[in-house]
Amino acid sequence: MVLAEGTRFKSKRRRKVSYLTINKIDTVDYKDVALLRRFLNDRGKIQPARQSGNNAKQQRMVAEAIRRAREMALLPFVVTEMNDRREAPIRRERRPEPVEVQASEPKAESAE
Repeated sequence: MVLAEGTRFKSKRRRKVSYLTINKIDTVDYKDVALLRRFLNDRGKIQPARQSGNNAKQQRMVAEAIRRAREMALLPFVVTEMNDRREAPIRRERRPEPVEVQASEPKAESAE
């Protein structure tokens, strides 16, 4: 098979294996905050299944448990401080407010 220039074979990545599968965890309890934090990113969002390696059933279980834990105030909805994993984003400073320049009236020259 001849490939055109610039094309390459796409290598298939091996699917990540879930933490739940490795440790043979059948059910996820909303009170197990340490386990649930594994499935949150640094901003407190639920990781997608392709990142965590969960299958569809496990992902539904984890998402439901995280939602319950948030309702019970065991997990935050939003993480405001950044972890050491990533630095805080650099925010642009506000533009300085424009300074109003008062136009001085031209002085009339005396014709003497």
